[in-house]
Amino acid sequence: MKTEGQYQAIRNQLGASATVGALVELLGNLFQSSDLYYGHGTDNPHDEAFALVFSVIGLDFGQADQFWDQQVTPDHMDSIADLASKRISQRVPLPYLTGEAWFAGLRFYSDRRALIPRSPFAELIQQEFSPWLESGPVINILDMCTGNGCIGIACAVYMPDATVDLVDLSPDALELAQNNVELHEVGSRVNVICSDLFEALEGRQYDLIVSNPPYVPASSMQDLPVEYRHEPEMALLAENEGLDVVDRILREAADYLTPEGILIVEVGEIADVVHQHYPALPFVWLEFEYGGEGVFLLHKRDLMDWRHGKSKDS
Repeated sequence: MKTEGQYQAIRNQLGASATVGALVELLGNLFQSSDLYYGHGTDNPHDEAFALVFSVIGLDFGQADQFWDQQVTPDHMDSIADLASKRISQRVPLPYLTGEAWFAGLRFYSDRRALIPRSPFAELIQQEFSPWLESGPVINILDMCTGNGCIGIACAVYMPDATVDLVDLSPDALELAQNNVELHEVGSRVNVICSDLFEALEGRQYDLIVSNPPYVPASSMQDLPVEYRHEPEMALLAENEGLDVVDRILREAADYLTPEGILIVEVGEIADVVHQHYPALPFVWLEFEYGGEGVFLLHKRDLMDWRHGKSKDS
């Protein structure tokens, strides 16, 4: 439903017609003067405007110069004004307005059933987890707390010999993940599994477990920008200083890893809390060329050694 006053004001500002480039400039200025937060695929108002215009018209993001002088149709102007009004007045994240998000150079369906893709895992996937993962004829991967499936599906796309299990507790999120499996035509190698972490995975073994679990402490939820409050709380909030789900993963993952298997988990803002809470674990904190932090790596042997002496951290 349109926010009529805001919509009409924006529609009037856009005018009767404009080129793609002019429209991006107009919207960028409009977003800059509005109280918006960026962090769901863009980090500034002009990139946000670019993404909105190109998504609505259906243009190739990588060939902007080719379309910059193209005239925008009245119908597209109406749609862009409508979405821009919702972006400003309701603070809805852009991917929930356009229905798509980009991750690791790949397009994914995105809606309120799952978090919007924004993980530094993309860089690891594009590097096929080198030098950490020893490639073999078949790599078995588990994407725990998969949400819309972007991490696991991107693994399958970039690593065509891999088989991947996408696991989440939310049936709604898994329905969206299945849509993305079909979008990328990887259904022969990617399984969608509803499970409370490892409960439904008995007997399975993985060379690699990746996870972007809930890790936002309750004390931080109220401080999140409005944009983040449109996302499902169960995918963000974790009790015990944000450690609740992370702790379960640490204590159970070794049972599901092959002898040389590795675990990689994103914990974002609570990285220091994790490091302090588990002093006996030899975390490798990964660095990213294109931004991002709070991602650790552990080998199965690290987890097994820690479990045998886990009273140090209990």
